[in-house]
This record gives sequence, C-alpha cells and structure tokens, in this order.
Amino acid sequence: MIDDPMDRIAAALERMAPAPLASPDFNEASAFVWHTQPDRLEAVANVSRVDLGLLVGVDRSRDTLLQNTRQFAAGLPANNALLWGARGMGKSSLVKAIHADVHASHEALRIVELQREDLPSVGRLLNLLRGAKQRFILFCDDLSFGHDDAHYKSLKAVLDGGIEGRPENVVLYATSNRRHLMPRDMIENERGSAINPAEAVEEKVSLSDRFGLWLGFHPCDQDQYLAMIRGYCDAYDVAVEDDVLRAEAIEWQATRGSRSGRVAWQYFVDLAGRKGVTLGA
Repeated sequence: MIDDPMDRIAAALERMAPAPLASPDFNEASAFVWHTQPDRLEAVANVSRVDLGLLVGVDRSRDTLLQNTRQFAAGLPANNALLWGARGMGKSSLVKAIHADVHASHEALRIVELQREDLPSVGRLLNLLRGAKQRFILFCDDLSFGHDDAHYKSLKAVLDGGIEGRPENVVLYATSNRRHLMPRDMIENERGSAINPAEAVEEKVSLSDRFGLWLGFHPCDQDQYLAMIRGYCDAYDVAVEDDVLRAEAIEWQATRGSRSGRVAWQYFVDLAGRKGVTLGA
C-alpha cells in the first residue's frame, strides 16, 4: 500500500504515461507515414507515385536530387533538400519517384512522410529512426509557415539536430510553394515593426538556408506540357492523334487558366477514361 502522497502522485503519473513506443518493423515496407495521438509509424504497401521517366521539364532538379539520394543511400554525405516553386510541377512526385528508383538498387532506403502539423513531434520520430540499420528520407510535403506559427522551431531539430545532431541515417526532403517558407508580407511586416529589423526575421528566413539543396520548379511552357501528356499516353498505351491531343490539351489548360504537370495529368486522366483505358498499377 502506498501511503506517501508523493509516491501516490508518482504512481498516478506512471499509469497516465503512454507506454514506450515499440520499435517498428522497417522490413515491413519501404514507405511509412508518421501519425501522432498515439505515436506510430504506419506502413504503406502501395505508394501513389509515377515513374521517374514520366516527369518532364525538371531534368536539372531530377538529376541533382537523384545524385544526392544515391549518395545518401550508399552511406555517403548528402544534403537536406528544399523543392520549391510553382504548384503542380511535380515536386512531391519527384521525391516519391526518386525514392522508388534508388530503392531498386539500395533496398535499405525508406521514405517516411511527416505532416507539417506533426512537426512538434519530430524529436520522437527521430528517436525511433536513430540507430536503425535502414536509411530514411523524411518527407514533408507542402511545407510553409504563417503568422504566429512556431512549428518552424521544431523543423530545426531535423535540419540542425540540436545537441545530439541529426541522425546520420536521416535526410529531410521538403516541398513548398515558397522559397523562404513564409508569406512575403509576413517578412515585410516584421522588418517594418521591429526594433532591429534584420534580427527580427533572420531566425525564420534563415530556415531555408539550412537546406543544402534548393531546387526550383517553374511553370512549364506549352511544348513541355504537351510532352508530358504524350509521355503518359505512350506509357499507358492510350492511342490518340497528335493534332487531336494538341487541340484538346490546349483547350483543357485554357479552361483551367494554368499549365502545369498536374493539369497535364488531369487532362490525360480524362482522355484515358474516354478511351476506355484503366490506369491501375
């Protein structure tokens, strides 16, 4: 029987504390998603991705990130990477496609998706990955920070690693529509209202500087847009005449008011459906 009040409090806290998270079986899959409440790594059997060869108009970014990933998978030095720029130009598709390509020759390479809102838990995630024999691409898609958003502080645990340092077997790949991960008006407002404008924003703006690789993605031109669609047609055996494809694809992007890899895929999905071609794996 526990009589001491402090002992009773300690016992109650012990009952309330969550059980230590069991080490996941990283041989279960090559891809995982990190969840919280409760903390767990969920294996993903079938990753939604396209073949690396179908990504058109991003050759320089593709080659740079592919080489960086091969180095990392081989146990060599590699950089964290920020893929930034135009929406729908294949940033997240490139990360997933490169993981699949490199995993084919380096079976220990894993990818773990981390949601932006779960960044405060990243320290616990890193503790699970630290020391594992596998190597992990920590993937954070659509990363950005708004006003009064302190989540960026948690990101430093991955980029800088604090006292322990970033685990040697973890690298971070993030995508964002913003190169500096925050709205321009937020930067200007802090510069204008601070006693020391430079110091007021340096901590947040310099977050992007902590990524060793900056890979820019820009809107595609019409030839690239049409080449993307033709590549999809060839890969999935969808027969269509060039003049028909050109006329329909241009009209499709005009109705959308934009031209991008995402719009190209959306047109292709519509075309494949009209042609009676399934797109299953």
